[in-house]
Amino acid sequence: MSMRVTFLGTSGAIPTTQRAPSAILLNREGERLLFDCGEGTQRQMMRFGTGFGVSHLFVTHLHGDHILGIPGLIQSWDFNGREEPIAIHAPRGSREHIENLVHAGGYRPSYPVRVHEVSAGATALEGDEYEVRTFETNHRTRSQGYALVEDDRPGRFDREKAEKLGIPVGPKFGKLHEGEAVELDDGRVVEPEEVVGDPRPGRKFVYTGDTRPVQATVDIAENADLLVHDATFASDNAGRARQTAHSTAAEAADVAQRAGVKRLALTHVSSRYAADVSQLAAEATEAFDGESFVAEDGQRVEIPYPDAE
Repeated sequence: MSMRVTFLGTSGAIPTTQRAPSAILLNREGERLLFDCGEGTQRQMMRFGTGFGVSHLFVTHLHGDHILGIPGLIQSWDFNGREEPIAIHAPRGSREHIENLVHAGGYRPSYPVRVHEVSAGATALEGDEYEVRTFETNHRTRSQGYALVEDDRPGRFDREKAEKLGIPVGPKFGKLHEGEAVELDDGRVVEPEEVVGDPRPGRKFVYTGDTRPVQATVDIAENADLLVHDATFASDNAGRARQTAHSTAAEAADVAQRAGVKRLALTHVSSRYAADVSQLAAEATEAFDGESFVAEDGQRVEIPYPDAE
């Protein structure tokens, strides 16, 4: 089952000619989830060929560079004949503001738009074998991040051992792999744990939105396959990062290191680094032992299973 992240917008508050405001699209086996929706997100979706069939939009906070793409996308879906509802998940207290965006200019979409307020530390969405959970972040307004956490998968089925136990090839294999005991023709009962290994972890994707480094991110991102973290500034602007409630690349890398994540993507890049992000990349490499990179608009990242060979 594939999982792919496409970075649609990686700029800080001000867009540049290379970077659009914040937006990330996650495609999990054809189901598209959009995280934030900065200005021009719909054009980025067309430009990078992600498709428009988004089922859920998750908003981290109400600053313009994360939400001003919502009115245009809502209207374009309508023009394209959308009938399916769209669910917009946003921090507690933001419903009225999101609904004002949806109805900008007096517009009324012909399909259902459902705005769900969700508190940090809750489950925003219970999907098919996964959840999207919220966690508290630290910005200049009420904000939260999102973590897509897949359910554990069944352990590996030991076919050789099953055959040695006399289990006939066929439906009983499937039942055992699904956790159901089976009875053989001679009356013996074989339990799943006799031929199925320990459960295998699913994948975990974590997106902070704008934030200072916080323990809540470390906790929820433990062993994550991909952490996308605010890295607006380099360390020589650490004071500015604190003043504006953002993180430096080194701080993001420290969070990733403490959480033991596999890969770190730095995003929300200040326009002052538009021509050269090498300082951000170098700071992350120095502080984090895993793979790190400064995300670029249009970049696609596959997230394999932790036990993939």
